[in-house]
Amino acid sequence: MLGFLLQRLIQAMIVIIAMSVIVFLGVYAIGNPIDVLIDPGATAEIRENLIRQYGLDQPLWQQYFTFVGQVLRGDLGTSMVYNIPVTDLVFSRLPATLELVFVSVCIATLVGIPAGLYAGYRPNGIAAKAIMALSVLGFSVPTFWIGMLLIMAFAVGLGWLPSGGRGDTGSLFGIPTSLATADGWSHVIMPAINLSLFKMGLLIRLTRAGMVEAMSTDYVKFARAQGLPDRQIVFSHVLRNISIPIVTVFGLELGSTLAFAVVTESVFNWPGVGKLIIDSILQLDRPVMVSYLVLVVILFVLINLTVDLVYARLDPRVRLKGGAA
Repeated sequence: MLGFLLQRLIQAMIVIIAMSVIVFLGVYAIGNPIDVLIDPGATAEIRENLIRQYGLDQPLWQQYFTFVGQVLRGDLGTSMVYNIPVTDLVFSRLPATLELVFVSVCIATLVGIPAGLYAGYRPNGIAAKAIMALSVLGFSVPTFWIGMLLIMAFAVGLGWLPSGGRGDTGSLFGIPTSLATADGWSHVIMPAINLSLFKMGLLIRLTRAGMVEAMSTDYVKFARAQGLPDRQIVFSHVLRNISIPIVTVFGLELGSTLAFAVVTESVFNWPGVGKLIIDSILQLDRPVMVSYLVLVVILFVLINLTVDLVYARLDPRVRLKGGAA
């Protein structure tokens, strides 16, 4: 197991280093933030002073290594627009994104896996076909369009839920969150449903496929021959055997949900990190863009590493390939 862990850690470090270079070069190619920060009529002297202040007069390779050194010290730089440390700016928005992702993942899991199990258990039933049709919609319909439909239906038409914003926040374990107040829940539920639909459809189809395949295997037939009830067979045997691909996809989708909540946050005006990165792109706030993208890469790598470890725990054959158990 130790060899497997070391192998994955080395791979993770290589990916983080490679992606940090790609991100830095990509953000550098977007444009010069000085053109956005200062008035077009500013003198050349003011322009040069601002360029030196932010270190933009240095060679690109030197800017990159300066950024890496700051990251290793826990310093992500200072926002050019807000003039506050990027760390404070990102972490002030992060709780809003995390709570939105948490609620959406819970909805996708609590609905998607049981629905997929039922659709696989009775694949020819009317309810199973309706579940699969809804899962196709979750894949096919754009997130922003579903978000606008939800706003039109539940905020404008029925007036049941607010159309945007985070709502009132309370304290939960010392962290300000809207999940601690009723008004906060009324604000989070609609964007969370919107964000969960793609993941829900994916979990439904993945669970159904595993369920259909597992129900025709010999161990299920043998369990039935022993007189075990189907409920026990499904939850004690089948679900355990199909959990590996579900865990893998769940981990990957958790990372993508955190990274790509941008659309949902923009549609519902949710004050999270995704909304922050959109504003930073429009304002060419380079420190925020680079820091956000590097943090997303690190987050993806950590989630994938965790998934690999869980995968190895569920299937010992995996860790045997990576080193001694």
